[in-house]
Amino acid sequence: MFDKFRKLWRTEEAVRSKEERPHNLFEAAAVYVAACAEDDQDRMDEATGWVSPEALSFGVSELACRAVITLARERDESTTDVARTLLGLPAA
Repeated sequence: MFDKFRKLWRTEEAVRSKEERPHNLFEAAAVYVAACAEDDQDRMDEATGWVSPEALSFGVSELACRAVITLARERDESTTDVARTLLGLPAA
């Protein structure tokens, strides 16, 4: 009987902890950048409230670095060329 109760309690606790779990800076950055790309101001505002501005800035920067590296590998180009292309700048 206690074993069933313990399992039930752990399941409810896991569900509760998932709902109440705080967002991390990378999750906030991913949501913020995706919302920016879709021009979704409500979602941007929501993500901005999840972490401090400094943490969000770091997360967005890290996401940008990873995206440029990934695109450079896929295109077999330098990261500088990819970054400049994404920003609409002329080749260096």
